[in-house]
Amino acid sequence: MGTPNALYDRIRTEVGKQVVGQEEAIRLIVAALLAEGHVLLEDVPGTGKTTLAKALARTFEAKFNRVQATPDLLPQDLLGGLVYQPGTGEFTLRKGPIFTQFLLYDEINRSTPRTASALLEAMAERQVSLDGLTESLAFPFFVIATQNPLESQGVFPLPEAQLDRFLVRVRLGYPTREEEAGILRRFRSGEETDTPSAVVTPELLASSQAECRQVKLASDVEAYLLDIVQATREQGAFRFGASPRAALALLAIAQAFAWLDGRDFVTPDDIKHGVVPVLAHRVQLTPESRARGITEETALSQLLEIVPVPTELELHP
Repeated sequence: MGTPNALYDRIRTEVGKQVVGQEEAIRLIVAALLAEGHVLLEDVPGTGKTTLAKALARTFEAKFNRVQATPDLLPQDLLGGLVYQPGTGEFTLRKGPIFTQFLLYDEINRSTPRTASALLEAMAERQVSLDGLTESLAFPFFVIATQNPLESQGVFPLPEAQLDRFLVRVRLGYPTREEEAGILRRFRSGEETDTPSAVVTPELLASSQAECRQVKLASDVEAYLLDIVQATREQGAFRFGASPRAALALLAIAQAFAWLDGRDFVTPDDIKHGVVPVLAHRVQLTPESRARGITEETALSQLLEIVPVPTELELHP
């Protein structure tokens, strides 16, 4: 299976040149990329969402674009369009910023639903349709979108179909006291921070993704995953449970976790670690649950406590 830990260590070392802490968030984002998915970064302003996304993008040999979402951003501002050339009498394609490999879409919930939905085809199919023409996107095509969950003025909640296109939702949280002290020391000095170096080529990424898809899933672990998904559809806290697409996403992230740990088989812990980031934005709570102050994360954590964990596993099916 190669040396996945060494690969991840190189990425983490380079990201650490600009980002203090956030080990779990970095691991989740790298796992999502290995699982061929996209990431929604959600947290309060000032927690380093944009800095983290840009630092991670720089560790890959790939083209990077950033889009700052605003209410007046139009779909053609993102996708581009056809431009008439008087000299030839033909139309040529003017490619928008979506034609990249790493796309940072800042504050996605500030764009109108029409513009946000323009991402849908690109995220799902890795292609863009413009005026009857279909243009494929380069490999890799990876979207990291950020949003601030607190503001209500000038924002548009993402529809369920758009949320479902994100493999994981990552919440950074506040740094620890020690990490925040490191941030203060780093930026108080006024010294320029090192720029992360590109350590992953598209070829290495493609081969790593292929290896992730080959990570084995024992029948007992598969049953555990299905029990969790089924429980979201049966537990009274949920109005809508996880879909089959959500089950596939949970499997993909678990395989990536296993690969990052140097294993060629999925364990129950891989499944458990993926439940909240993969399912929390895909399930809906009942009004009664919300009235009691229950969140999707809390409900899923409680669900994990009641779903039996397999104890005797055939780890090499």
